[in-house]
Amino acid sequence: QVQLVESGGGSVQSGGSLRLSCAGSGYPFTTYSMAWFRQPPGKEREGVAAITTVGTTTYADSVKGRFTISRDNAKNTLYLQMSSLKPDDTAIYYCVATNLWLGSTPLAPSRYRNWGQGTQVTVSS
Repeated sequence: QVQLVESGGGSVQSGGSLRLSCAGSGYPFTTYSMAWFRQPPGKEREGVAAITTVGTTTYADSVKGRFTISRDNAKNTLYLQMSSLKPDDTAIYYCVATNLWLGSTPLAPSRYRNWGQGTQVTVSS
């Protein structure tokens, strides 16, 4: 059974940084592509960043140059380093995993079968 547990959320002022972590268990971590999604208050869920099994990354335009996704296969852990945070980054952030081929849409929610419980990130101005 795939389990994904996020940590590292919290409150930060605009311009600050946070690092989210996601511990994966119950599946062969190295064979799954992973990603971060977020859902701002009152808005639709959106893809933030994805990383394949070989380390290829994809970012949403809104976070390019500010966020970095990475994975440590030895620790079964996914990370999201967030810098230059803005109030618009306020959302619940979800860690997701899939063993499906991501194709040309690595940030499409439909690609991912397994979701964590989410961690809140709040950025104040």
